[in-house]
Amino acid sequence: MFAVHLMAFYFSKLKEDQIKKVDRFLYDMRLSDETLLDIMTRFQAEMQKGLGKDTNPTAAVKMLPTFVRAIPDGSENGEFLSLDLGGSKFRVLKVQVSQEGKRNVQMESQFYPTPNEIIRGNGSELFDYVADCLADFMKTKGLKHKKLPLGLTFSFPCRQTKLEEGILLSWTKKFKARGVQDTDVVSCLTKAMRKHKDIDVDILALVNDTVGTLMTCAYDDPYCEVGVIIGTGTNACYMEDMSNIDLVEGDEGRMCVNTEWGAFGDDGALEDIRTEFDRELDLGSLNPGKQLFEKMISGLYLGELVRIILLKMAKAGLLFGGKKSSALHTKGKIETRHVAAMEKYKEGLANTREILTDLGLEPSEADCIAVQHVCTIVSFRSANLCAAALAAILTRLRVNKKLARLRTTVGMDGTVYKIHPQYPKRLHKVVRRLVPNCDVRFLLSESGSTKGAAMVTAVASRVQAQRKQIDKVLALFQLTREQLEDVRGKMRVEFEYGLKKDTHLTATVKMLPTYVCGMPDGTEKGKFLALDLGGTNFRVLLVKIRSGRRSVRMYNKIFAIPLEIMQGTGEELFDHIVQCIADFLDYMGLKGAQLPLGFTFSFPCRQTSIDKGTLIEWTKGFKATDCEGEDMVDMLREAIKRRNEFDLDIVAVVNDTVGTMMTCGHEDPNCEIGLIAGTGSNMCYMEEMRNIELVEGDEGKMCINTEWGGFGDNGCIDDIRTQYDKKVDEGSLNPGKQRYEKMTSGMYLGEIVRQILIDLTKQGLLFRGQISERLRTRGIFETKFLSQIESDRLALLQVRRILQQLGLDSTCEDSIVVKEVCGAVSRRAAQLCGAGLAAVVEKRREDQGLEYLKITVGVDGTLYKLHPHFSRILQETVKELAPRCDVMLMLSEDGSGKGAALITAVAKRLQQAQKEN
Repeated sequence: MFAVHLMAFYFSKLKEDQIKKVDRFLYDMRLSDETLLDIMTRFQAEMQKGLGKDTNPTAAVKMLPTFVRAIPDGSENGEFLSLDLGGSKFRVLKVQVSQEGKRNVQMESQFYPTPNEIIRGNGSELFDYVADCLADFMKTKGLKHKKLPLGLTFSFPCRQTKLEEGILLSWTKKFKARGVQDTDVVSCLTKAMRKHKDIDVDILALVNDTVGTLMTCAYDDPYCEVGVIIGTGTNACYMEDMSNIDLVEGDEGRMCVNTEWGAFGDDGALEDIRTEFDRELDLGSLNPGKQLFEKMISGLYLGELVRIILLKMAKAGLLFGGKKSSALHTKGKIETRHVAAMEKYKEGLANTREILTDLGLEPSEADCIAVQHVCTIVSFRSANLCAAALAAILTRLRVNKKLARLRTTVGMDGTVYKIHPQYPKRLHKVVRRLVPNCDVRFLLSESGSTKGAAMVTAVASRVQAQRKQIDKVLALFQLTREQLEDVRGKMRVEFEYGLKKDTHLTATVKMLPTYVCGMPDGTEKGKFLALDLGGTNFRVLLVKIRSGRRSVRMYNKIFAIPLEIMQGTGEELFDHIVQCIADFLDYMGLKGAQLPLGFTFSFPCRQTSIDKGTLIEWTKGFKATDCEGEDMVDMLREAIKRRNEFDLDIVAVVNDTVGTMMTCGHEDPNCEIGLIAGTGSNMCYMEEMRNIELVEGDEGKMCINTEWGGFGDNGCIDDIRTQYDKKVDEGSLNPGKQRYEKMTSGMYLGEIVRQILIDLTKQGLLFRGQISERLRTRGIFETKFLSQIESDRLALLQVRRILQQLGLDSTCEDSIVVKEVCGAVSRRAAQLCGAGLAAVVEKRREDQGLEYLKITVGVDGTLYKLHPHFSRILQETVKELAPRCDVMLMLSEDGSGKGAALITAVAKRLQQAQKEN
């Protein structure tokens, strides 16, 4: 028993001594956490360099865009071919991807050798060989007369400008085929395949093996957004935000970036980490000074590093009694598989003795322990370095997503990771220590990069097919110059119909005289009350106008109009309005004052004087009974009488559009047009009295309220109305009415978007084909969401958050499509508005007999104010369609309230002037 204890003590002492001896010799290969965090920071800086346009040419870590923008979503379908060139063997694969309710992949593959004379010979011979192998595979599998898409896994650094193209930057590993560098490898392979007349293959994607790994794992786990290979070579890729990739146009969505991290340190960034052994290995390699990070990590080099260290230790008399064998002197005699075998948990020591003996050495027990520890240090350092770079990528993903904690999956592949008994465990442990705020799952890629290339191809063909369908829908909203000119022309015709006595009653654009005959001249002064009714809120204002300085001060209070009042009786509506006025007068201490009042009433009215307005029809969701055909001023006066508390002098009833024009006219005498682009859409302008057949007199001008929202109600713009416009119209309160407004105003744009999203989801192009209950709800997609989603400052992540608020669980790709749909709908709205405006400015130019017209348009409305692109597109369209008009768009400050007071003031001034005359 004592002998056993003694033996155990001797062995553990021997082990301890040998380990200490090796630790001293390889002191520089042991990396502390502090050093690893430093390497992590350096790698983050290198990534940033590689992503920048100006810094990329000199960056060691190339951060190559792969043009892979989407990961599998489970809807991929079909038969695909895949080739994998880049390792010790070359593989051809047929992948059958089927949906059938669950993700299902069936594969058949065949390996072909890659002889040295082929991979180091002439480039054209290499690609001929690959094409021959592919033809052989297709013949064997009976695929010769099928047209199949193919994905090529090509595990060498390539610069891509699209998914199906790749310019080889440099060969790595053992490949050295001549005449391929700086050429497109897809073209080389396509050329070689053309020699085989009986195969029809379409190369859809060129991917790096790391990207292949990411895609394979992402098919099984949608959280996967990083791919890492630790095999013959080493590399990583991950999904980067497009806005951070300077080398590629566009900011939307994400793209997979192939880091090519094997070259980290080629610019000297790791000199303090590299040891004498690394330098010796590098000098004897095929590419000295290149891929320095890879040479400390990957399977091609770990065995060689161990050999160099053992030889040095033997020379220093620290191993094998100072004896060396010719095999130990021979490059490549120790391979990574030997290192893995020597580190096996139980049989490791026995394996070590066997391997060393095969090398012609006579190792002692102590030698075996020491050699095993050398292997541990070399492979442990490899895992540490990998962990530091991977931790940098994970941190970048977390920061990109603005998360305190990241949940993600890393797809892993490569012989070192797969066959080395301790490697995965070590790597995982160090990564979790370096990034404690990332919950990382490591997923081993099954049948790795080749299946991945097929997955990229499957995704590419899915995206291609989906894109076609999405583009088909978006094309319906893209108006040509001819179509816009046609809208302008038809609008002009409708103006004439509305102005003429004979055709006025049947005209869709009503061209209502407002009896506002003058613009402010700066002499207006006094206190005025203004009412503003036009949406779900009602405002009462006190407006103080001072003459000379054109100064206006306003006090106002906003009151809600409940739905039951909007859609109740007319008497209830006007009693509610008078109650609000009474509250305001109380609040302002004006109960007894008899002030002149202007009433902004933003619904189509037929006027016979400035203080008479007969409601033609309700719009914008109002449905109060017994109002249509009645005079709104009389209804207001009667409600004031019923209350019997105060009396008001109602001077003018005006439309909000007229108010907008007056407000801007107060500041700019050139302003003769008012435009509202908000909940509703309308326009007014100063027309020559001689053109208004409905009103007596030919002298001077009068403001015409066009009520252009009804343009198209006679079917004249049906050629540009889409199925979605028709759906929105059918579901509205006034089907068949206000068709132009329903294509241009804030009340309807969100609803058009909702109809398109439902259709795209039904086609399986959005939200994984799942229509949520929220998406089925009318009015859920408010126009304010369009403005938010289209904001240039908004990252896709925020778009996804908006969609989540709407109960829509969207992927990155969904968010891009939603943004495109919003853009198409709002762009068309702005263009149609611009075509209508071009019609009126051209009319004003011609009426005045001018070669060139300079005019200001007062504009108001939430769509114009809040949408990030509406005003610009509107302006561009007017400029294009009315080139002989210099149109300035002026934002109205509180048009409907201040405007009503100004109209009242102008009316009072004109009344006074008439009396004096």
